[in-house]
Amino acid sequence: MREFKISLVAFLSLVLLACVTINIYFPAAQAERAAERIVDDILGKQPPAGDKGSLLERPLFQLYAARTLELLIPSAQAAQPDFNVDTPQIRQLQAGMKARIDQLRNHFASGAIGFTRDARIDVRDNGAIPLNQRARVSGLVKEENRDRDALYSAIARANGHPEWEPQVRATFAKTWIERAESGWWYQNSAGSWAQR
Repeated sequence: MREFKISLVAFLSLVLLACVTINIYFPAAQAERAAERIVDDILGKQPPAGDKGSLLERPLFQLYAARTLELLIPSAQAAQPDFNVDTPQIRQLQAGMKARIDQLRNHFASGAIGFTRDARIDVRDNGAIPLNQRARVSGLVKEENRDRDALYSAIARANGHPEWEPQVRATFAKTWIERAESGWWYQNSAGSWAQR
């Protein structure tokens, strides 16, 4: 019996020693590149030279071919986490936001709406919106914010880390401002409105 207890203690000690805590850190660089591609696609900006473009613009056979090659030939950067932004829900949200931007563009340009510091949009100057369009613009802002919130959450979940949603949101907040057109308004970190 005593030998059994000693063996059990030794086994449990080995099990405890074998437990390794793996910290998964938010892959900021990959998130920034993904946010840039998504925001550029939504705003209708051309990707920089050498960029493969939006997932929405790539033919389906290219996506399948790339995925098949990834399975057959392991990536040389296996230590880097894969930041996934390619799910049906993410593509659907991105497409909806891209379709809506043309209805919002003039209101960004007039200063009526702007980007908030929490990666949403808000009415900045209600007086810049004609009275007969205010309800419509308010509805568009609400729809856009609903999709933005869902997008940030979906990206975090697609990567298996729902707790990353605040970091995803912060990355997109920065990217929306950086990619905004000249003259568009945004909130700085203190919450004050500034013009790009």
